[in-house]
Amino acid sequence: MNRQNVRGANEFDDVRPYRDGEVSAVLARLVEDDDVAHSAAAFLAPRLHRWLPGITTSWVKRTLKRRVSGLSTIEALQLEISRFFEHLIKTTTAGMTVSGLENLARDQAHLFISNHRDITLDSGFMNYALWSNGFDTSQIAVGNNLFQQHFATDLMRLNKSFVVRRDVGGPKANLAAMSHTSRYIRHTLEQGESVWIAQREGRAKDGIDRTEPAIIKMFGLAYRKELATIGDWLETVRLVPVSLSYEIDPCAPIKARELYLKAQQGGYEKSDTEDLDSILRGIVGYKGRVSVAFGERVQGDYTDAKAVAAACDREIVGNLMLYPTHYRAFDGSGELPAKVEEAWADGLAACEAEYVDYLRIQYANQLTNQAAVARTTR
Repeated sequence: MNRQNVRGANEFDDVRPYRDGEVSAVLARLVEDDDVAHSAAAFLAPRLHRWLPGITTSWVKRTLKRRVSGLSTIEALQLEISRFFEHLIKTTTAGMTVSGLENLARDQAHLFISNHRDITLDSGFMNYALWSNGFDTSQIAVGNNLFQQHFATDLMRLNKSFVVRRDVGGPKANLAAMSHTSRYIRHTLEQGESVWIAQREGRAKDGIDRTEPAIIKMFGLAYRKELATIGDWLETVRLVPVSLSYEIDPCAPIKARELYLKAQQGGYEKSDTEDLDSILRGIVGYKGRVSVAFGERVQGDYTDAKAVAAACDREIVGNLMLYPTHYRAFDGSGELPAKVEEAWADGLAACEAEYVDYLRIQYANQLTNQAAVARTTR
């Protein structure tokens, strides 16, 4: 590694993922963590854990120690994660489809930007789609609000995640944080690694996926002194929109409650454990069919960040898969497979009566938003 790379790596020690030399110590710390064992037990053996939580958690802790005992590199850990996703797809989905891989170059890094529906599974399903088709996996941008739980920080940074700071105050501090993130993304792309980031801060809980121009502006901060046009920047970073679609969202009842309270009270304050609860529900819950669609690269010259964001929306929203659940929510016409019908009914039953319409809105809006974006391109 040359001196410039060493300087760049040290500059980003506060946000970067863990490296190979750190893997063993972090894993040793994680497998002793009772919260990790409890969460893993709830996923691996949900029924047994419900009835015998102590015994199940102890068994899972022993199993985890055995599984990670020989892991000492990020590559080896990624292989374990791929096995986890194989199990996840087999047990909690009706299958995953992947399209658009022809839009990617195997020998070049890409800047992936996608809609955001699930805290961890959006990037997880995308990376599994890449890995299972012979592409290198991507680094993952994660807001520092998700690093509140001590073990969450370790788990995410082991899984090629880097920190995006969002809790800074004041315009100068905010610009400094965005510039730091932009420089890290540039550094990562120049090292030959792809980067994934959501198109907006926070999940689209109402089902309306739109790209925030501020995200596009942040990307460009590290290049503004060198690249004359937006077209030059797009050619450099290879911006690829990605669409993640779920037939069933296990977190829809939680989102419905938040949407209702925002509508009634004008605001909503999350509990300290709500993000972790959403992560676990998203992983464990039944998702029906899942689609990962890689769109065409955003290329050409654009007038501003807003125009680039609109181009991303055309690809992301246009490539979303519409499932019968979306039509069911929109006009009652969707005919659902038996297991999806059961999950749909469970989602409605998990809602208070006043939240139900807000659950349906999440699904229906994917259909109406797709139509709205399509109209803007005519």
